[in-house]
Formats: sequence, C-alpha cells, structure tokens
Amino acid sequence: MSIRTDRSVDVVVVGGGPAGSTVATIVAMQGHRVLLLEKEKFPRYQIGESLLPSTVHGICRLIGAEDAIEQAGFTVKRGGTFRWGASAEPWTFSFGISPKFPAGAATAYQVERMKFDQILLDNARRRGVEVREECGVHDVVEADGRVVGVRYTDDAGAEHEVRAVHVVDASGHTSRLRNRVGTRHYSEFFRNLALFGYFTGGKRLPPPNEGNILAAAFDAGWFWYIPLGPDLTSVGAVLRPDALDRVRGDREQALLDLIAQCPLVADYLSDAERVRSGPYGEVRVRKDYSYLQDRFWRPGLVSVGDAACFIDPVFSSGVHLATYSAMMAARSVNTALRDPAVEPEAFAEFEARYRAEYARFHDFLVAFYDMNQDEKSYFWSAKRVTGSAAPELESFVELVGGATWREELLVTAGGGAGTEVSAVRQLADIVDQPVQRPGEDRDLLQASLARSVLKEGTRLQVQATLGGNQDELVPMRDGGLVPSPDGMHWVRPG
Repeated sequence: MSIRTDRSVDVVVVGGGPAGSTVATIVAMQGHRVLLLEKEKFPRYQIGESLLPSTVHGICRLIGAEDAIEQAGFTVKRGGTFRWGASAEPWTFSFGISPKFPAGAATAYQVERMKFDQILLDNARRRGVEVREECGVHDVVEADGRVVGVRYTDDAGAEHEVRAVHVVDASGHTSRLRNRVGTRHYSEFFRNLALFGYFTGGKRLPPPNEGNILAAAFDAGWFWYIPLGPDLTSVGAVLRPDALDRVRGDREQALLDLIAQCPLVADYLSDAERVRSGPYGEVRVRKDYSYLQDRFWRPGLVSVGDAACFIDPVFSSGVHLATYSAMMAARSVNTALRDPAVEPEAFAEFEARYRAEYARFHDFLVAFYDMNQDEKSYFWSAKRVTGSAAPELESFVELVGGATWREELLVTAGGGAGTEVSAVRQLADIVDQPVQRPGEDRDLLQASLARSVLKEGTRLQVQATLGGNQDELVPMRDGGLVPSPDGMHWVRPG
C-alpha cells in the first residue's frame, strides 16, 4: 500500500481529549501550524467526569473555553464528600475554604466527558488547529535520532505520513507511541481496578453539596458516586488487588454485589436503575490504574496527560494532570519553535514540573489511603508491597518517599522520610476528627500535603484571572525557567 505524504506542519498532536486539545490550542494561539489527529469520531465516550477548579477557571480560561463550559449547564461541584476514615458519618471538604481562590472560582463541574471534550476540541478548531478525526496514528517517523513526524491511517483506510518539528503524544493510557519515549512503570501500591456503570434515579446529597462527588470507603476498596445531572449518576468501585477476583464473570452482578456491601452507596441507589442502552449502558472495567513513564520527552516527541502517567482518581486529578501537563508542554513547544537552541532546557522544565505535580498527588493519595486502616496495618502493607527487608515503618517511608519507584523526582524537594510520616499523621488527625453532623466541612488545608496539592492549581487560576505571571518569578529548581508574563513560553528569571 502506498503512503501519501502530507504537507509539513510545526506540530502534530496525537489525540483529541483534554490534553491534546489544550496543547494544540495554546500552540496555535501563538500562530504556529498545528495538526491534531484523533482516532475516533467525536463525541465519544470517556471516563473521568469530575473536574478541579484549576482546570475550569485556570487552563480553560487561558485557552478561551471557560464561557462555553459555563453555558453547557454541567453540574456545579463545590468540593467532595467522603465516608472515609474513623468517622461513620460523611464529611466534606470545599474548595471555597481556601482564601487563595479568586472570587467566584472556588467551584468546578461534574461533566459528561462526551460533551466536555467536544467543547475543548471545537475550541481548538476555532483557535486555528486543523483537526482530523478518525485518523489513527500508528508510528512515528525518525531521522538522525529525532522524531520528525508520524504515520497514520485516515477514515478511508489510506496511509499517510506527515512531517513536523514537534510531535505531542496525547493519546491517553492506550498510547501506541509511549514506548518511543521511554518505559512505563506500574505502581506497586496503587495496583487497583475500577468497575463502573451509570444509573438514573439516584439520590443527591443535601444542599449545598448536591453536586459534590461522594467517595465512600468499604471493605474491598472505595466507591465514587458522581452526579452528572439531575438524574444521571456515574458509580464505580475501585478495588484493591486482593478483591479483583470479584469482578470476573458477570460484571453487572459483580457491581451490584459490591454496591450491596457499601451501605451508603446502596442507600443512594435504592430507587435507581442502571442505564442499559447507549454509551452509558455498559458496565466497564479499567485496569492498570496508576503508572509513570521513566521519560516524558525525547527530541521531537513529548508525552502529556495519561500517555505519560496516571494516578488513582480519588481526588479527581485525571483531567487536571492532563490539562496541566498540556499547558507545560505547550510552553516548551512554543519556546523551542521560537529558539531551537533552548529546546532541551524548555522540555526539561516541562518534565520536572509535571513530575513534581504528579508527585504531590502521589504522596497525598498514599497518605489518604492510610485513613481507611490503622497505622500498623498500613506500615505492614507497605512492607509487603515493596518486598523490603526493612522494618515496617522504614518500608512505609521508602514507599511514600518514592524510593521504591527508583524515581528521584517523586521525592519532593526539601522533604524527607520524617517529614512524610509526620505529614501522613497530620492528615490522619484531621480526617479522624469526630463529625457533629453528616456532611460537615473539613479544613484539609490544615494538612501540609493538601496545601501542596492545591498550590499549583491555585497559581494557575490566579494567572488566568488576573492576567500574566503574578507570583512565579523564582524558578522551581536551580537553573530552571519561569513562565513568560502571558503564560505561553518559558523564560529565564530576571
């Protein structure tokens, strides 16, 4: 079969989800020629419906999509409600408890990803991105050790080759290009699996928390309960490895059996019916839940979003990490297109920042999972997971410190083993405080781990709201770069 050679462009983006649309838009906004190739026809189904404020009011505002998202009528989310920890009653955290959030920006949305992703892809088109759907990329083109383009098959089955200065892999966890960058390592701690479906007629939390995600721990793991609209709810069980045999066979019955084991979720679904037709009619399974590439970039090719890494979703980090990494990568692409000599520096900045953001969520989630079991049990689990010959406490320290991943950048700067253990205990004390009434607010910002998770997202919102780089004048690391005033490039500080 002959291969058609397309005209060359500045950037090819592989994948049209939130990461792909975001990076393509930001690069196109700088006047560069961007081609986005998406293997499916939108709208298409995708999991990951719960957003964080920094995505909505930060990155979506920067790319000019915030108004369209607001007009879509998505469910407003003011925080999260948890049946987690020692208390038998649900408790709540709200984004608005942070004084750092700009006025009116302390909320997010629960979204149907088919609609949300379509909004971002259409926004990319309006910003000058050439979008080709039903075009599956199957390999890269290399020359002299650099990626210089991709090969893809269009909707008619014709083979194409297109050349580009930069290729961005935003094709998600099933990426066919990830091995062209590095090697994927799966988490030994978050070896979870999700079993999920959709229901109509489920109950809602009392106001003002009716739009919150509800997360409820139970013996086999935890449930998410996401109100996507007045009548539609996404319900999923995240299971630990020792419970994975429960999902073999009839998936629907397995999900119903698990719901029956979680009284809170069972009560909320007592009058509900599972959706049985359309894109929400299938009970689905997602495996290989948490992983990390050992490299995010090589000359000519950069991995963003789920193509680079993914972490357990108990705090709705998926779309945030995807769009955040896309913005960082777009800055690097814009900088390198303007001055090819600084390409290594620019992409090193992207990789360092994305790893640091991933590490914040990783450390916080390791700590948060400790809330559902006593301390000694958790330390023992850490020893078992790591296979360490060290005592239980030392094994735990190795795990939360990132030593078991052999990933130096998973250890946050300035931290140490004692700091991590202290931070876990601090978070546990906050979560385990007695609840006076169901849904009572928790101030998780008292915990250093929670503050670290919110820090970067808050910075993005402030920049988008006020315009320009307001507070990031000092580089994140020695010799590092900082964002330009418009947030579109990297520049040297000073």
